[in-house]
Amino acid sequence: VCLCFRDVPSVDILVWSELPTGAGLGSSAAYAVCLAAALLTACGAISCPLKDGESTARWTEEELTLINSWAFQGERVIHGNPSGVDNAVGTWGGALRYQSGKITPLKRVPTLRILLTNTKVPRSTKVLVAGVKEKILKFPAIMNPVLDSIDAISQECQSILETMPANQSPEYYPVLEELFDINQHHLNVIGVGHPSLDRLCRVTASHGLHSKLTGAGGGGCGITLLRPDTSPLAVEAAKRDLCACGFECWETNIGAPGVTLHSSSSLNAEVLHALSQS
Repeated sequence: VCLCFRDVPSVDILVWSELPTGAGLGSSAAYAVCLAAALLTACGAISCPLKDGESTARWTEEELTLINSWAFQGERVIHGNPSGVDNAVGTWGGALRYQSGKITPLKRVPTLRILLTNTKVPRSTKVLVAGVKEKILKFPAIMNPVLDSIDAISQECQSILETMPANQSPEYYPVLEELFDINQHHLNVIGVGHPSLDRLCRVTASHGLHSKLTGAGGGGCGITLLRPDTSPLAVEAAKRDLCACGFECWETNIGAPGVTLHSSSSLNAEVLHALSQS
């Protein structure tokens, strides 16, 4: 693609990330999306959307589609046969529904506060997926209804998330918390749980918070839903107890924008320092 537009000079690519690798957070997809966007912009295949005086800007829908297609090729190099969902989320942001290979953006979703916890327990997605497949083949009459229930949880969650922006009622959060709990139990049933994730759920529950695994399971990361009225003291106490287990925690949001071009002046001091040290 690049040769059709403009030759790209030799480049040095500096990468800075807070995402731990191999923990089920899509760090490889985030890298592939950023790299695709940077190289496509550098060679003129897509526009530079940043105007004078702007701190951030995003590309057109057509340009995002091109970024996503190249990021997916990067994911194929890294993973062999990826679903494409991680690079799609990295490109468009927000929330997407993935079912039977089809990716559909959710119409409107609220920005949800979460606590993201890395148990630091390594796991193999390939091994975990094989284990689930084996259970389904061994106990189809038991496992298929569990998978149908997980699908129903996803649909219920989607319905709630798409309703929330127009109606900021606090009553939705207890329902989401209950769905988190049910989903986590189901994931244990299909064999992708882990004692470290059980411990994470117990610790956060002791502070009135609800958690579930994210990614492939078997260790890796978990997410904890934080209500708008969750007290900072409760969050800090939960983080302290999780760190005492040897886990690593970040407070962040779900539903953020996708790949974005930033002016250097808009980057925070920590990022600028990290890049200057490279």
